Amino acid sequence: MTHAYFESGRPRIFAHRGFVPPDSEGIVENTFAAFAAAHALGVRYVESDCHVSADGTVILFHDADLSRVAGDPREVAEVGDRELEDLMADRGGLVTLAQALEAFPSLFFNLDVKAEAAADRVGALVAPHADRVLLTSFSEKTRKKALRAARAAGGRPATSAGTVRIAALVVAVASGVPWLIGRALRGIDAVQVPERRGPVRVVSPRMIRAVHRAGVEMHVWTINDADSMRRLLAAGVDGIVTDRADRALTVAAGER
Repeated sequence: MTHAYFESGRPRIFAHRGFVPPDSEGIVENTFAAFAAAHALGVRYVESDCHVSADGTVILFHDADLSRVAGDPREVAEVGDRELEDLMADRGGLVTLAQALEAFPSLFFNLDVKAEAAADRVGALVAPHADRVLLTSFSEKTRKKALRAARAAGGRPATSAGTVRIAALVVAVASGVPWLIGRALRGIDAVQVPERRGPVRVVSPRMIRAVHRAGVEMHVWTINDADSMRRLLAAGVDGIVTDRADRALTVAAGER
């Protein structure tokens, strides 16, 4: 049975870490302002990342440290909520996972659990919102930990495969052995991948067909060029993860 997360029509446009308008000044990714901008565009899906602060709060933030975004070398896990709020105040505003889920009830969240320490908390927080949450992590251990916590709290969010599963899927598709493909996709709702990984082409017509035969969706990241978006959607991918949600929505409207 299709998870509620996927009941709306395709293609799915995922605003990567929210949306930062090209002409914005001072606003950065994964902030309240970035999510509000994505919502204002009419985006239904937002991709974000989960870390945990020194106070144990799940923060929507991509990097393990604050260097790139705030010019502070400390790790997110070393800094308390109040100080994080101060650091992010003029950059779009710090946003916690709890705040995002409550402030944007019509948005569907694609959450990449970056820190294993955040997994249990993420699972518990998303459980009441499981119909509009997809959980993932590059780490299969972290992904499964977050899913177990959500299920223990009474929620069953959708999920996409971690790095180990994706590698197994690439090998399985290359081998053409159906049971290997089925094993790689067991318990998975979506495959979220880059078009290429170094010299290896991940997204191919063969891969798309194999994933779809298993009843699983394929989403490709991070695609910002309109021609690439059109090409991938024409090839049959179900979703595009992009920094240019404005551009992607226009492209998707032309595909319908």
